[in-house]
Parts: sequence; structure tokens; C-alpha cells
Amino acid sequence: MRLRALLDTGALGLRLLGGEDELDRTVRGVMTTDLRDPSRYLSGGELVLTGLAWRRYAADTEPFVRLLVTAGVAALAAGEAELGDIPDDLVTACARHRLPLFAVNESVAFATITEHVVRQVSGERAGDLAAVVDRHRRMMTSGPAGGGPDVVLDLLGSDLDLRAWVLSPTGRLIAGSKVSGPALPAEVCARLAAEQLAAARTGRRGPHRLTLGASTYSLFPVRGGGRAPQGSRDVRETVLSDWLLAVEADAGDWPDERLDLLQGVTQLIAVERDRRDAARTVRRRLAQEVLELVQTGAAPAEIAARLRVAAPVLLPGLGAAPHWQVVVARVEWDGADVEAGPVAQSLLEEILVDPRATGPEPSDRIAVAHSGDEAIALVPLPAVSAEHDGSESGIHADVLLDAVRDPLAAGLDGDGRVTLGVSAAVHSAEGLRGALEEARHARRVAAARPGRVCAAGHQELASHVLLLPFVPDDVRRAFTARLLDPLRDYDRRHRAELIPTLEAFLECDGSWTRCAARLHLHVNTLRYRVGRIEQLTSRDLSRLEDKLDFFLALRMS
Repeated sequence: MRLRALLDTGALGLRLLGGEDELDRTVRGVMTTDLRDPSRYLSGGELVLTGLAWRRYAADTEPFVRLLVTAGVAALAAGEAELGDIPDDLVTACARHRLPLFAVNESVAFATITEHVVRQVSGERAGDLAAVVDRHRRMMTSGPAGGGPDVVLDLLGSDLDLRAWVLSPTGRLIAGSKVSGPALPAEVCARLAAEQLAAARTGRRGPHRLTLGASTYSLFPVRGGGRAPQGSRDVRETVLSDWLLAVEADAGDWPDERLDLLQGVTQLIAVERDRRDAARTVRRRLAQEVLELVQTGAAPAEIAARLRVAAPVLLPGLGAAPHWQVVVARVEWDGADVEAGPVAQSLLEEILVDPRATGPEPSDRIAVAHSGDEAIALVPLPAVSAEHDGSESGIHADVLLDAVRDPLAAGLDGDGRVTLGVSAAVHSAEGLRGALEEARHARRVAAARPGRVCAAGHQELASHVLLLPFVPDDVRRAFTARLLDPLRDYDRRHRAELIPTLEAFLECDGSWTRCAARLHLHVNTLRYRVGRIEQLTSRDLSRLEDKLDFFLALRMS
């Protein structure tokens, strides 16, 4: 808005004291201050409101005005409530530096002027920003230029004072404006993603709002431009893959014009999302070709040739052939006819990205195919890293889902499951078929566990734990009841602790002294309890077979 417009609004109580030739200056904001040096808080173009509390002597005026002019403010408005008439030295200093000066009637609060200026400036900026967004959208649609979502988020920050971020469905930060300040903490990103997924599953109308601490966030879904309208398909086909725009503001009372503007921003970001998906096509095709060769029993030499093609695409500049890991994922919905393969493919591409990575393209080292309801990822590992410590390098099932478990659980909403299996690293084409079967078997182990989001790794396939999920339920119940029910009954009747004693004894490998120390018991008391366990169960805890039976019974219970 122009300074001239302020004089046309009688309710503001402004009287011009000097600067008639400067009334076409643009006002970009407003600031109230009584600091002697407010320059650190000024960025240029402000209408500065002051009650003159900084002025103790006439000599204070010249430095104050000079600081405002150096900072590039649009004008100064001084209140008459404290001193009555505006001091002549201030009028003179403003005239000398060509700084427009207004007097504010004592009956008008600075808050009234601030509210009027902010409303006018925000409305004009929204119109300007809408035009920029529309032009940016057309530019990105017609070609690769445009700058990505960061450019639009910068516009939201600079022109509408809105801090905004683009997040993945698992809560990974994809983009944020430079004026948004520090990146959102990972736990906040996860909470926002979980809220968006939960809202989408329950069909609530957006934008969805969530208050965390002192901040309120409004969440807008970002859906790919090439997809069918959301209302024409099952929400479960896309809920685990849609990005979201998080804005630090309460959009509940926004006018339709501003909501429409944010919807335009999401459409613009969706163009970037579609471009990202198109760029993944090559990696997906490579994975699909390798998968088909492995599943059809192709010769190792043929598979190796295909891997040599894939390696430079996934690890550019790699000097030696990488090692490979296979990850298998499956998304299942209770009683729903949803094509699960593409959903699992898109989700696995996101899960395999390091949650600390930012930007839309950190997944360019992952190739994911889908076969039926499964998604299968081919993940290259630098050979040097893998050879250094093959047991510790690469992807670990026990930490793979930690950062994304809460958002995914919200998206699954009680009727869906995500299960993953991770193979060991292999260094040749000959080992790839075994790695695929290993990952599939690990996924079945994960599927046998309780919970909506589960993963298992190759390490677990070399343990007795592998066998437990596949024991029929009736056999498990009968086995554990036969061994443990007598001890539970005894503990209940006598308030004893035979079950905890048995667990501690086995964990201490049958060592009387270590177990007694752990339980804070005398060794003779421990011997009495173990004797009672053996008497009630007709087992001998000095025998390896009986120790193993008790161990398995405790695990299965």
C-alpha cells in the first residue's frame, strides 16, 4: 500500500507533518518501537510507530531519525498521547532526511493502525503471490524450469509471513523455505504426518489443524496431478504416498481467497512430485528387469550383466561393483480390494530413505519393483563398506521402521499392516536369488508378529526364534500350559515368584551365584525355589533339554 492511502482513512487519526513529496512510497509492514536504536529489527519499507519514550533530550532525535533512514523505513508516525504536540526537533530532523512524518491522535491506539496496515498489505501481497504462483505453475508445467517447491515456500514466507514445509507421508522433510528458520524437529514432522494420515483415513475435510506447544499447524495434502480424483478411488490406494504441505498458522478462519491460494501452492508442489516419480521410472525398470531374471532362474552371467547396468545409475562414479541388499515389503488391508503392489512400492521407496536426508531426491540410490502384492527393493552398498564389516553395514531391520512407525500406524488406522523383511548383503549375482528368498522369509517372520508395523532381518533366520511364529496356536498353548501353568498356579496361591526366578535362572545360564545376586537372594533360597519348580513340573533344570523347553515356553507365552 502507499503512504498516501493512510491519510485517506480518517479512522487512523493520522496528520501529516512533513514529507508531502514522499507519499507515493510503498508500505511493506509496520513496527512499533520506543528503542533508541531499533535498526536491527527493521528490514525496510516499514511504517514505524513510536510513543517517543526514547527521546529524553532534543539531541536524541537526530541519531534516531538517521538510523531509520539508513534502515530504509517508509515513514515515521509519532503518538501525541505522552508529549502532546510533536517536538519541533523531530519535525526538523525528518524534513532534513526526507522522512515522511505523521502525528497520531491520542485517541487512536497504535494497534488500530497496525491492524489496518497488516490487513491491507496482506491482501495486496496475496494477490501478487497468487499471480506469481500461477505463473510459476505454467512455467513448470511447460518445462523443467521453476526451482522446485522451495521457491514457492520462499514466496509464502517473504510475502505472506507464512512458515511452511513440505513433508513426506512418513514425516521426512522434503522442502522448506529459507525464511522458515530452523528445520522442524523430526518428532514434530512425525506428529504432523501422523495427523494428516489419520485425518485422511477418517475422511475429515481439510485443511487439518494440529497444535503442538505454542504453534498451530494447518495441513494440506499434496496429490499427484496425474492421479484420479480422490473421491473416485479408495483412499487406501494413495494415503501412504501423498506428500503434505504444513503451514505454521491456523487456517480455520482464513478467507476463501487465501485457502484457494494455498490449494494452488499444493498443485504446484504436485508438479514437482510427478516429476520426481517420472525420474524414478528408470530405477524401477532396472529393478523390475533384475527381479524377473532372478525369479525365472536366469543364468548368473545374465543377471550380473544387468547389475552392471544398474550400478552406475544407482551409485554414480562407483569404482567397483557394489554389494546388494534385498528388502521385501507388503501392505495388507483387512477385507479391502486394493491393489497393494504399487502402494507398497511407493511406501518402500520412502521408508528406505535416510530420515535425516532432506530434499525430494535422496532416494536416487534405491530401485524398487513390485510383483503381485509385494514390493522388492534392490539396494546397492559400496563394496568397501560392505567388505569392512558385512554384518554391520547396510540396512538393519530393527531400526528401519523406528522413525516412521507412528505416522504409518496412523495411516493404517487399525485395518492395515506393513511388514518388511531384509536380507544380508551379497556380493554377486549368484547370491541374489538367495537374498530374495531370505528377505521374503524374514518378511513372513515379521508378519507372524503382533502389531501393525513390523520388520525382521536376516540375523533372525539363524535363530530358534524363527521357528516360534510358525508353531500352530493350539500347540503353543498346550506346550506352554503344560510347563508353566503349575508354576503360575503356585505363584498365585502362595504369592511366590517361581516364574521370575525361572526367567532369571535361564538368563544367567544356570549360574547359582549370578542368579542369586540378580534376585538379591541367598543361594540356599534360590536352590529351594528351583527345587520347587522341578517338583511341580517333573523337569530337571540341570539338563540342557529341559532348560531349552522352559526357555521356549517362556518365549511363546
